[in-house]
Order: sequence, then structure tokens, then C-alpha cells
Amino acid sequence: MRYITEDRGLINNFAEEPKSYAAEPPTARQKTINTVLVVGGVLLVTGLCAFAATLS
Repeated sequence: MRYITEDRGLINNFAEEPKSYAAEPPTARQKTINTVLVVGGVLLVTGLCAFAATLS
């Protein structure tokens, strides 16, 4: 791990922070993929709950 060195040559105990950047808005394709994943997850959880209810 790299550390920050001050002007006098002293080593700072804090790690060097990575450069930040602004996130870009999702594209139409990414929105479609996210929607499919959410719907699939909801169906999976609903199906597992229904399956567990039939077994009990």
C-alpha cells in the first residue's frame, strides 16, 4: 500500500485516495438488463416462497 509523503519527506499514515469520477447515466440497454434482472429476482423469490408454502 502506498502512503502520502509530505513536503518535508515525512510519511503520512493515511493511504492515498483514488481519483474520483462522476458516474454516467445508464444506457437504454443497461436499463433493460436491470429490469430483466429485477423481474427475474422477484419471480425467483415468489416461486421459492410458494414452493416452501406447499411443503409446509
